[in-house]
Amino acid sequence: MGGGYEPPSRLLRVDLTAGRVESEPVPETWLERYLGGKGLAARYLYDELDAGTDPLGPENVLLFALGPLSGLTPGEQRYAAVTKSPLTGGFLDSYAGGAFPAALAGALAGERDNRNDESTEERRGHVALLVEGAADDPTVLRIRRADAGVESETTPESSQPLESSQPLESATTLEPAGDLWGADAAATCEAFDAPVACVGPAGEREVRYATVASDGGDHQAGRGGAGAVMGSKNLKAVVAESAPLDPPERLAALRDDYEARFADDDTGRWQAASETVETVDFADAVGVLPTRGWQDGAFDGADAVGIEAVRRAAVAREREGAIPGGFRVTTETGAGTDVNASDDGETRETVPRGATAISLGSGLAIDDFDAVAALGATCDRLGVDVISAGNAVAWAIRASEEGVLDRDLSFGDEAAARDLLGEIARRETELGDLLARGVDAAAERYGGGGLVPTVKAMELPTYDPRGSASMALAYATSDRGACHRRARPVVEEVFATESWSRERRAETVAAEQDARSVLWSLVVDDFAGETFEDLGAEWLSAVGLDYSPERLRTAGERIWTLTRLFNVREGFDRADDELPEKLTEPLAGGPQAGEALDREAFADLLSAYYDRRGWDERGRPTRDLLARLDLLDAVDDETPVG
Repeated sequence: MGGGYEPPSRLLRVDLTAGRVESEPVPETWLERYLGGKGLAARYLYDELDAGTDPLGPENVLLFALGPLSGLTPGEQRYAAVTKSPLTGGFLDSYAGGAFPAALAGALAGERDNRNDESTEERRGHVALLVEGAADDPTVLRIRRADAGVESETTPESSQPLESSQPLESATTLEPAGDLWGADAAATCEAFDAPVACVGPAGEREVRYATVASDGGDHQAGRGGAGAVMGSKNLKAVVAESAPLDPPERLAALRDDYEARFADDDTGRWQAASETVETVDFADAVGVLPTRGWQDGAFDGADAVGIEAVRRAAVAREREGAIPGGFRVTTETGAGTDVNASDDGETRETVPRGATAISLGSGLAIDDFDAVAALGATCDRLGVDVISAGNAVAWAIRASEEGVLDRDLSFGDEAAARDLLGEIARRETELGDLLARGVDAAAERYGGGGLVPTVKAMELPTYDPRGSASMALAYATSDRGACHRRARPVVEEVFATESWSRERRAETVAAEQDARSVLWSLVVDDFAGETFEDLGAEWLSAVGLDYSPERLRTAGERIWTLTRLFNVREGFDRADDELPEKLTEPLAGGPQAGEALDREAFADLLSAYYDRRGWDERGRPTRDLLARLDLLDAVDDETPVG
């Protein structure tokens, strides 16, 4: 089966409260219907949690989810961090790449030898790690293949194997975090000789948009606060001790073929030339670049923080080859990255992304690339999402200008922005503590609710939706709150020669959301996955799984509907899919100057989307839809359906 590769089919469950680990089979129907990654983790989250579970309580669970193709596909390997969000109170999935996902796939893999015992058939690998409960003291969780045949050079004598009722393919131990509690993400990663997923000071302090960081902060499972959940469990780091999987020859050849396809694809050429930083130049050119706290759609300093600035500053790419990584630059960090408020600067390499240049550059009207890169590195080491953090600072500046906040802040002031980021991560001032809960929490305390836009309490990201009605719909209906990755219709709509109908907008957004749900359940590289024109059917066939593209599209719709059921059970409805009043104000500058959200037109568009989805007018999936998607056996009595 699968050319010498068996897709993983088990779950590794770690109970931090009891100090216990179990390996359990994933129900076959779950693997078939939800694939892995986002879909399978969403099924576990829906099944494990009750409505109203405290996201920062021990009853919440945090999954590090892989997919049936993890360690095999082209490009960067990735994992999904899935939990209930402390920022939105709803479903959360966030993704990160780097060295950790490949090592985790290796550490969770099944044994290679053929044992002559009755349990041989059950020794397939794990597709996810589920963490529940909370440790009494700050802890590090270490996972390595039990058949690796080597002891870790960094495992301390205080390391304790978790209690288990059966032999495991993965050796799992807990050890005290010790002095690492309080360390930033870079220092934590450097403390181990194996890939790490960890929290920085912001996660320890349960900042509601804290991240899970890897590779010294270069890779972050960013939005929605998975790092806060990890911190609430007193889990400082997960260490994965394994080499990446070595795919069989047939699968390695398929990977080479897809890498060549990607290199010739428009997306491949774009990534090789510009990576995500080109988003700045694109958004500025078409007038949807969030600028000065969402007041303008274009930035006079875009060239100073966009792709040409990054190319000039770059010292290397973070990954070479057919699918290169981001641009490495050298910058100064410090000024509050340590939880103990040390302000000593340090020069190190970092990888600024498009979100960095937008949220901390144009969003704060800072047109100095070195300053923007330094702010991004500060966020990465503190372990906070650059999008939410940048918006929090922008809100504080707007509130200061409007007289809502008694503090002297202004756009373009990098030093003041960095100081405020430190206050947020350490929660050491009233303003920092409130902003650590999100823009909505600060606005509730001080006023100024219309200054920076949010959806489901999550701050808006890369594109201003006043220049694209379909992007407005994508933000409004995103399952985790405002997100530009679930669907990006803006890249087509702004170049359309004629206005899109509401039906086309609804269809485009829904189809992109479903397709992305599939790719994130396979957990493939975000960009290389765009060459999976059959949504991964060829790859799944190569590992012995029979899926047609149509069947995968249905799986994507099922997964998207399941996350909606989770949110509906938490009390979300049509009101949570509305866009904030801020977006009814016309853009002040740029090619889309004067554009604003039309409330009546958007209400019609949202109804068209619900109709396309098979949801009722309150945004609840209907029983007929659940029957068609084989979800009736999943939905519980607490979940209202249409």
